[in-house]
Amino acid sequence: MRRIHRLMQGAVPLALIGAALAVPAPASAAITDLVGWGTQNGGTTGGGSAATTTVTSASALTTALASTAAANIRVSGTISCSGMLRVRSNKTIIGNSGASIVGCGFNINGDRNVIIRNLSFRNWNDDAINVQESATNIWVDHNSFSNGYDGAVDIKRGSDFITVSWNRVFNHDKSMLLGHSDGNASQDVGHLRVTYHHNWFDASTQRHPRVRFGNPVHVYNNYYNSNSGYGVASTEGAGVLVEANSFENVDDPFHLGEGSSDAGTLVARNNLLVNSGSGQTGGSVASIPYSYTADAAANVKSIVTANAGAGRISL
Repeated sequence: MRRIHRLMQGAVPLALIGAALAVPAPASAAITDLVGWGTQNGGTTGGGSAATTTVTSASALTTALASTAAANIRVSGTISCSGMLRVRSNKTIIGNSGASIVGCGFNINGDRNVIIRNLSFRNWNDDAINVQESATNIWVDHNSFSNGYDGAVDIKRGSDFITVSWNRVFNHDKSMLLGHSDGNASQDVGHLRVTYHHNWFDASTQRHPRVRFGNPVHVYNNYYNSNSGYGVASTEGAGVLVEANSFENVDDPFHLGEGSSDAGTLVARNNLLVNSGSGQTGGSVASIPYSYTADAAANVKSIVTANAGAGRISL
């Protein structure tokens, strides 16, 4: 029997009233606009008006990413590499049509103001994108991730003010980890504030995201289909708002606790659950401080599948 649930799971606590009444984002906002936590703390502008460098080799990419000067870096063609390439502050890394990063990943380690867009990552041997050590103001947008070793986008160790939007994850297991360890509360509490919106978790297995400590973490307007592990997990005191997402053929769309990690809190509202479980909620979540407009969950599948992933934006 095909099951369709369109409902609000769990009471919305008073702490969320401010989010529900947030001033809407402008109606003209496009799918390429930055929304969410990346707009806070001064915003995320990447390379800004700095010069643009086009790179076509692993050595040129490594050098450009490691420079301490602001830069706009265009990736052209397929770049094969290994390990993790250090990305320094004030960078926009954007792929030309068909640009791919094969075999390696990007490491943002304590730096800030970085934008990564329109790249296809595959076959990475560590993480595709690793954000750590109090890195701030990062925007990961319109990328594709497939067939990697560990996380597609992992965010940890006190990092903050991050938006992960319009990405597609497919043919992959561990998608997006937020907070690496149950024992890292001293560095993580009060940080790890991330917005995940309009991502396509396309039969990927788990961690969409798996959250520790961050509150509020905002997961809205994502499309989940046929995820065999689970959708969202809130653990170790995290507070996660799961809002207006579309879940299709997902037995475990969201829950509290995971593995040996203690439960966090999770509020779910206005999600669409098609042939999926009902999810687990509990507790309250801090209010969302930024303006945004959520698409109706019934429209999320068509919007996200038409626009998420690399190659879906005009350059």
